Amino acid sequence: MEFGYILAGFVVGFLVGLTGVGGGSLMTPILLLVYNVKPAVAVGTDLLYASITKSVGIFAHGKLGNIDWRIVKRLAIGSIPASMVTLWALQSMDLQSSSAVSTIKFWLGIALIITSIAVLLRNKLISLVASEEWITVRYVPAATVILGIILGGLVTLTSVGAGALGVTALIMLYPKEKITTIVGSDIAHAVPLTLVAGVGHASLGTIDYTLLGTLLIGSIPGIYLGSHLSSRVAEHWVRIVLAMILIYVGFKLVFH
Repeated sequence: MEFGYILAGFVVGFLVGLTGVGGGSLMTPILLLVYNVKPAVAVGTDLLYASITKSVGIFAHGKLGNIDWRIVKRLAIGSIPASMVTLWALQSMDLQSSSAVSTIKFWLGIALIITSIAVLLRNKLISLVASEEWITVRYVPAATVILGIILGGLVTLTSVGAGALGVTALIMLYPKEKITTIVGSDIAHAVPLTLVAGVGHASLGTIDYTLLGTLLIGSIPGIYLGSHLSSRVAEHWVRIVLAMILIYVGFKLVFH
């Protein structure tokens, strides 16, 4: 079983490095559906896993000047309080009960379906926002805070949303920013959010530290390899296959 977890970590790390799709979209469903890990434990462990792996991304993007801290601050103003409120709500629930399990699975499924649409439409969206402004400039700061609130709740409940979903929404809000700045800022925001949510889950007892360590053994070389191969692989087709898998898993969780 340990080798299976290392392999899962490697596959997810490789795909994240290759496509930039958030690890939560892939890791949580694998833990749930392949390894039958309890939903709350899968989410909690994945959140801490994400905060560790993405913190490496902050240094890389920070060195390249790919982080707009103004965007990060606006997102965090919304997401951190939303994460804390969601954690407070989870604390009042029996996370082992069938209703809590169903709730987490349902919202995880919804998050995966939305993420798959975001993955499929990202390139189309980039070309669309280049030609017209979707939101008036003066409303962008408030809209970014609202996006932060949505991501804070969604990520804390399902561990999905900080990657593909966040990037897609930011492309619409900041069409003049380079895609590398959008991705870098999204990663920089994901680290404090997943850390707060992960520590909150730790206090709920929903983190398997042995599982976390085993996943990291596989994911670190996976991310390294995927990042280096991204320029040589037809990433467009990998993205389509990935989106189809996410849609299938999303519907399976929503209508289970």
